[in-house]
Amino acid sequence: MELLDFHPGGYRFIKVEGVFQFSSGVAAAPGFALERVRFARPVPLAEGFAAVERHLAAIGRPTTAFAACELRSSAPFTEQGFVDFNRVYVKTLERWGLYSDGVNPVARTNVCPAYDKPEVPSLHAFSYTVESDSPHPTFVLAGNAECAQGPGEYRDSIVRRGETSIDAMRDKLRFVRAEQEERLRVLGLQWSHVLSTQAYTLHEVGPLLREEIFAYGAGTGAVTWHLASPPVVDCEYEMDARTVLREILL
Repeated sequence: MELLDFHPGGYRFIKVEGVFQFSSGVAAAPGFALERVRFARPVPLAEGFAAVERHLAAIGRPTTAFAACELRSSAPFTEQGFVDFNRVYVKTLERWGLYSDGVNPVARTNVCPAYDKPEVPSLHAFSYTVESDSPHPTFVLAGNAECAQGPGEYRDSIVRRGETSIDAMRDKLRFVRAEQEERLRVLGLQWSHVLSTQAYTLHEVGPLLREEIFAYGAGTGAVTWHLASPPVVDCEYEMDARTVLREILL
């Protein structure tokens, strides 16, 4: 992992070699803070991106202030399907002055809800920087499932692929928690800075959240469990985390 500055946006981001579709996390630079906008209902991606442009223009921020987004998809992608989707997705980021030569500063979570599934990939929420003298660190960690980030196929590194027993889910959760913790470390942060943690899985993990998240100290703010699956076939558990200055309903 490498921490880089994205000066046009007023934030820093975590770059992982071989990953073009998103960064692993973002944190507002000094003089800036992150705000989050959530849609009342997820909107189709093209429509959502247009709404992002309007919102940023209305508050006097450039498109390069766009720092993170949360997507909702109808069903997990195959490996190739995910690559194909991501190639289309980054075209908008490239037009906005964010994506260039395989480097993408924007953090992202993309999950598949069990209920109220969107018909097409949709935008659920997004975060961006604003000028601020707030003393509190604001940041968004991208979602990650129980597999390694980087070149190669996800399925080759999925922790206990094909298993969903409580023991297997514990191993998956621990892997994901460790990855999120490493991202916090790279940003110069720790779990005590996190105000909101999200868990995404279709499996019963209530006892595991108590034992492996809250008891560990990774749930100091709050943990929200979404009945949703990660975006790639055979992954079973995903998690992300954030602290933002304020949240807006659009």
